[in-house]
Amino acid sequence: MPPTSPVRRALVAFAASAAVLGAAAVPAAAAPHSASAGPVGHGDSARLGYQKAVAARVLKGVFERGDTAVVDRFVRPDYIQHNPLAPDGAQTLKSLAVSVHQQFPDAEYGIKRVISEGDLVLVHSNVVLTPGTPGSAVFDIFRFQGGEIAEHWDVGQSVPDKSVNGNNMFSTVSWPRTEQPGPGFLTACNKKLVTAAFDQLLVQKDLSAIDRYWGPEYDQHNPNIADGVAGVKSGLGAYFKQFPQLTVTPKRVIAEGDLVAVHSHYVSAPGERGQAVVDLFRVRAGRIVEHWDVIQDVPAASANDNGMF
Repeated sequence: MPPTSPVRRALVAFAASAAVLGAAAVPAAAAPHSASAGPVGHGDSARLGYQKAVAARVLKGVFERGDTAVVDRFVRPDYIQHNPLAPDGAQTLKSLAVSVHQQFPDAEYGIKRVISEGDLVLVHSNVVLTPGTPGSAVFDIFRFQGGEIAEHWDVGQSVPDKSVNGNNMFSTVSWPRTEQPGPGFLTACNKKLVTAAFDQLLVQKDLSAIDRYWGPEYDQHNPNIADGVAGVKSGLGAYFKQFPQLTVTPKRVIAEGDLVAVHSHYVSAPGERGQAVVDLFRVRAGRIVEHWDVIQDVPAASANDNGMF
């Protein structure tokens, strides 16, 4: 849709609102952030559950009800924001939440799945401003500090009317059909597998990685790629040929159970700003069996100085 349309302007405002969650800066030139993959004990499990509950409560409280008190309770005032549409400061989130709720009182932050590892939480959602419209697919990433939200990244794109694979951008197709992550004892091995697979396939552009790491029943939720192993081979093969100088740089990996998310910077050619991408993979029995993603262009200007990564 044209960038000047009222719906586009509203979506920009809504995305900016959803983005104003975060604090403490990431050290410049640091290695990609990867949450601890060590064993999860009872105390860790309770902490991860708390973080997931808080992330969901803040998103839904602010953007469905215009609740500013939830920001005071759970969001640090000294956050850093990585959404390029929003300046730093919890007050900005509160102001935008009120404005968006007044304009779109029936907006829904439809949370589909939530995972947490270490101090990070990833939320996959269908954000719908106006009931009856497809809305947007959004990944929010939060970093917690002292039990409060301290930093935020996000990636969002409009949900298309059609998909070449017949799957929508949010459903779970692979067995078991649940949106909840699998057992915590699977986290470390699945994270290691996806990290290796991602490196070989997307960083090194080696299509043979699909034969080593992907399951034959692979279910695809990217609306532009056909289902199955043949679809991902054909789609990525064409992508690599079209952009031979493509670079993919992982920034952070978040895993819980059978779900592993990779937040990356894709750059098609030197000198381009590229795209912020979150790829979410589901693993079963040592094979990647399902994939969701969200892709957003990195803009030329930003309301903050923190960058999208």
